Amino acid sequence: MGAPLDWIAITVFIALFSFVTLLGFVAARWRKGDLSQLQEWGLGGRRFGTVVTWFLLGGDLYTAYTFVAVPALMFGAGAVGFFAVPYTIFVYPILFAVYPRLWSVARKHGYVTAADFVRGRFGSGTLALAIAITGIVATMPYIALQLVGIEVVIAGLGIHGEYPLIIAFVILAAYTYTSGLRAPAMIAVVKDLLIYITVIAAVIVIPAEIGGYAKIFASVDPKNLLLAPATAGNLGAQSAYATLALGSALALFLYPHAVTGVLSSSSRHVIRRNAVALPAYSIALALISLLGFMAIAAGVGTDPAFAGGFKEFHANYAVPALFLKMFPGWFVGVAFAAIAIGALVPAAIMSIACANLFTRNIYKEYLDPNCEPKRESQVAKIASLVVKAGALVFIIKLQKQAIELQLLGGIWIIQTLPAVLLGLYTRWLNPYALLCGWAVGIASGTWMAAALNFEKSIYALHILGWTIPCYAALSSLVLNIVVSVVLSGLFNAISRTREDATMAEDYV
Repeated sequence: MGAPLDWIAITVFIALFSFVTLLGFVAARWRKGDLSQLQEWGLGGRRFGTVVTWFLLGGDLYTAYTFVAVPALMFGAGAVGFFAVPYTIFVYPILFAVYPRLWSVARKHGYVTAADFVRGRFGSGTLALAIAITGIVATMPYIALQLVGIEVVIAGLGIHGEYPLIIAFVILAAYTYTSGLRAPAMIAVVKDLLIYITVIAAVIVIPAEIGGYAKIFASVDPKNLLLAPATAGNLGAQSAYATLALGSALALFLYPHAVTGVLSSSSRHVIRRNAVALPAYSIALALISLLGFMAIAAGVGTDPAFAGGFKEFHANYAVPALFLKMFPGWFVGVAFAAIAIGALVPAAIMSIACANLFTRNIYKEYLDPNCEPKRESQVAKIASLVVKAGALVFIIKLQKQAIELQLLGGIWIIQTLPAVLLGLYTRWLNPYALLCGWAVGIASGTWMAAALNFEKSIYALHILGWTIPCYAALSSLVLNIVVSVVLSGLFNAISRTREDATMAEDYV
C-alpha cells in the first residue's frame, strides 16, 4: 500500500520529536550532579521523588511496543491479548511488598544493579555474572523492539528506509550519553502527557465515528471475544491466559531497566506510593488494547479505499493505520510522536541499565577491579552506545529474529527470581545451587521455546492425564526453584560456610 506524504502530520511529528530531543540534552543540568559518577549518570543520584518516579517507571514499563503490540494481538488473536491488563495489576502488590527491601539494601551498600546485590548477598561472582549476562541478553531484543515502534510510525507517515531509524538512534545515543538517566526521566513526563491525550481522544472520537462500542464488539469474530473454555482433560486457553499473566508479572520488575527505575527513587516510601499510583497506567493500557478491536471495526487492513502510508499491511500497523484513517493530519502527528517518544524513554533506560550491568558486574569485576569511579562512568557511557548499536543491527538486519528472541526475554529474565527476590528474604539458598537452578531454568525454558519454533511462548504440559497449556517462563521457573531448593539442602549439609555482605537491618 502507499499514499502521498502527509506533510502536516510529518511537521507536527518532527516538531514534537525535536522538542524532546532538546529536553534530553537540557536534562544534564536538571538536578545537577557529577555525571562522571556512575550513581549520578546511571541512577540519577538516587534522588527521584514520587512524581518523577511515577513518570519514569510508567515510561519505562509501558513502552511503544506495548502501545503497538497489545492492540495488534487483540486485532489478530482477540481476547488473549488482554492478558497484559491483569498482569500489570498483579505486578504492583509485588512491587509494594518486595522492592522496598531491594532499595534499602542497595542504598546501604551502594549497589547499582540486581547482580551487585546477588554478589554481596551470596558472595559469588559467578552467580552475579550469570545474573548480569541474563539481564543484558534478555534486554537487548527488548530495546530493538522499541525501535520497531519508531519504525512503524515512520512507515505510517509514508517514510520508508533505514535512515530515519538511524537518525532516531543517533539522537537517542547522544542525549543518553550526555545526560544519563535524567534524560528519560524528564522526557517521560512529555511522553505520558501525549499518550494520555492520544488515548482519551481515541476512546471518545473513534467509537463515535464508528457507531459506538456495541458495533465495535459486534464486528469482532465471536470466537475472539472470549477465551475458549476448558474441556475434559485440557485446561485450554484459560490456563494459558492465567499463566501468561502471572509469569509476566513475576518477570517484569526483574528486568534491568525496571530495577534501575526502582533504585533511582529517593526512598522506599516513594516505591510504595508508586505501587499504589501506577495502576492508573493499567487503565490506560486497557483502553489502548481496545484499539485493536476498533481497528477491526474500522476496516483497517481490509478496506481497499484506505491505503495509509504502508507498503504492505501487518498487524503491528493496526493502531497507526487506525489513526491515519480516523484523525486529521495534525493529530496523527501528535499520536505518532507519542508512540515514537514512548519508544525513546524505555530504550534509553534499558541501554543505561545494560551499561550498568556490564560496567559493575563484568568490567569492574573481571577486567579492571581497581578502576576509578570516573573511569567506571566512562565505561558505562560507552557500553550504552554499544548496546543501542546492537539493537539497531537487530532491527535493520535481523528484525524477525529480534521479535522471536523477545519471546525468550521473559523466559530468561524470570530465572533470576530465586537469587534476586528470594535472596531478599533468605540466605539459606546456596549460591552453587542457585547457579544450577538458573542453568536448568534457562535450558528448559529455551528448549520449550525452541520446540515451538520460537513463535509462541505457551508450552503444553502433560501431567497425570491433563493437558495444561502454560507460559514457558512459569513452568521453567518452577524447575529452577525445585533444583535450587533441593541442591541447597544437599550443599548446605556438606558445608555451612557463609559469605554475606549484608545484615538483617539493611533491608528495612
